[in-house]
Amino acid sequence: MFEREHLVPQTSVLQTTTPRTAAKVPLAESSILRAYAAMTPGSARLFARADGIFPNGVTHIGRYLQPHPLYAERALGPRKWDVDGNEYVDYFGGHGALMLGHNHPAVIEAVTAQLAKGVHFGASHELEIEWAELVRELIPCAERVRFTVTGTEATMLAFRIARAYTGKSKIVRFAGHFHGWHDQVAFSGAELPAGIPAAMASSILIAPPGDIAHFRALAEASGDIAAVILEPTGATFGHVPLPAGFLAELREITARLGILLIFDEVITGFRCSPGGAQGHYGITPDLATLAKVIAGGFPGAALAGRKDIIGALEYKDAGARQPAVPHQGTYNAGPISAAAGIATLRLLRSTDLIARANRAAAAIRDGLNSILRRAGVAWSAYGEFSGFHLFTNPDNEPVTPEQIQAGEVSWTKLKGGTPLALSHKVRTGFLLGGVDVVGWPGGVVSGVHGRDEVDRTLTAFEKLLPMLSDEGEIG
Repeated sequence: MFEREHLVPQTSVLQTTTPRTAAKVPLAESSILRAYAAMTPGSARLFARADGIFPNGVTHIGRYLQPHPLYAERALGPRKWDVDGNEYVDYFGGHGALMLGHNHPAVIEAVTAQLAKGVHFGASHELEIEWAELVRELIPCAERVRFTVTGTEATMLAFRIARAYTGKSKIVRFAGHFHGWHDQVAFSGAELPAGIPAAMASSILIAPPGDIAHFRALAEASGDIAAVILEPTGATFGHVPLPAGFLAELREITARLGILLIFDEVITGFRCSPGGAQGHYGITPDLATLAKVIAGGFPGAALAGRKDIIGALEYKDAGARQPAVPHQGTYNAGPISAAAGIATLRLLRSTDLIARANRAAAAIRDGLNSILRRAGVAWSAYGEFSGFHLFTNPDNEPVTPEQIQAGEVSWTKLKGGTPLALSHKVRTGFLLGGVDVVGWPGGVVSGVHGRDEVDRTLTAFEKLLPMLSDEGEIG
């Protein structure tokens, strides 16, 4: 358990700060960023090399940070160390994949044993069967399983199968929900990013998140909707929560109109519960995409769902040269990923690691909110399960975490509402305190984060607020 006296430091947060009406300090002049740069010269040197090789100098846009990204050297459990030897509590968690933390002994043992046997057979193997059997046992909709390598591939396959099964062409998405980077999901409005054809985009219908009346009208007006896809806890693991009852109403509408319901459980799978969000809420979709936790931090993903739907991948008779829906993949169900996935899913099935992660995240949210209330800062920490999010409240409105969770705050304010300069300052300020959060800002918690990690996180936040106030970022 996380006892109250360990959650919140008892000093006044902003008692020594300058007035909050101070002008905002530009990033180039920020003392927070300068302090971070002084602490991480090794990362700066590596970024100087990377900047001439990679676009933006990074291999994933989520790792971009000014004045330079953090370069990690090693990790263990809930912590990681950078190339300068600085230690951090890690809330990136392998972009949400590391429910067991870094280098869990069971995963390392399983992967090491498999490495000695082979990394790629170009043939079927027993581990892929055991891995799929665990998925089928845990995930309610998983009558059949097809492995891919990434969540992006899983959503691509889900769309293709949904269209093949229903004979319809349109897919409905909710604005702000993330389903990978392929052309069908890499835009949120009428203005398309470069490289995405308008003809392809016309097959995607985008609905406002959490608005069941809008979806009902859209679905009843169109006879050409094959499927609707969403993150079942709301966009980005509850960064934009869904209102109560939304999933149940969505299930009723889709079942009534013959529209397939796809849960994107790339993050929520094996994190909300051993059965994912669908297991927690008791609402079974027709298809679900799974990644991250499913492979224990190694490359691995899957599409799971009803037998008759995924049957579109099967050869219909001995003379068929191709299934109705073709699908290949050199690294599908690779033995190393399968070994890691089996070890991970076994532990999540048989232990309280998910509950422990949820308790740690709740303690972080409670502690952050206590600090904010005492400081008189109109931000909110919110979230569910093993996630936490910071709403930086750009308009300084009276908003509570409960109102955010109830869906009473606009999704555009929650997702993308934090100014870019503030995001960089928040993350580098946390890093100065030995904590690595995700840039939106927020993070995901593993089953091995404990009281020490919670305390360090809250101490870092308490030290961060005066720094932000001194730079005019809290007003």
